[in-house]
Amino acid sequence: MDTSIIVEDEHRDDEGSKLGMWLFIFTELLLFAGLFIVYGVYRYLNPEAFHLAAQQLSVSVGTINTIILLISSATIAMASSSIRLKNKKLTLILLISTLVMALIFMVNKYFEWSGKIHHGFFPSSDTLHTLGNGDTLFFGLYFFMTGLHALHILVGVVLITIVVVRVSKNTLTDENPVLLDNSGLYWHLVDLIWIFLFPLFYLLT
Repeated sequence: MDTSIIVEDEHRDDEGSKLGMWLFIFTELLLFAGLFIVYGVYRYLNPEAFHLAAQQLSVSVGTINTIILLISSATIAMASSSIRLKNKKLTLILLISTLVMALIFMVNKYFEWSGKIHHGFFPSSDTLHTLGNGDTLFFGLYFFMTGLHALHILVGVVLITIVVVRVSKNTLTDENPVLLDNSGLYWHLVDLIWIFLFPLFYLLT
């Protein structure tokens, strides 16, 4: 009895996948651009309050977090290169290093947020009500925008973790690195957003 084997090639649209990621990044940039405009308007209307409120943030912590994210962007970019060189071990090391950098960032942010909440610098607190509307606006935007950024980091961590698992199982190789590339693009978006958040909240005192 003759049997026929039908082999179906997996359909992949790498260019479409990358285009979709670029479109997603564009929409995210529009979202944060709107928030940056809101911040600029409120800062223009409350310059003194924003100036004094920004002095409550630690420039050192913000600088450390900036360096951490820049390093993580470098490691995930190198991971995209190493997977194409068929170096699985180095790819995994670089991806895990990116995850470690993300964890350090979130730990730093947790302690920073905790410190501000402990001292009463959070929206709807009695401390901010006594300081005035400008301070309330500043810290409201601070927690919302940095919180939204932190949410993006968590999403990035999930994506990179999936990539690590797939690389370790050899289901993501030099022949199909698009998921790693797209995860890298997303992570660069996270880095870019922080590059704008850092001077707005920490340096413009």
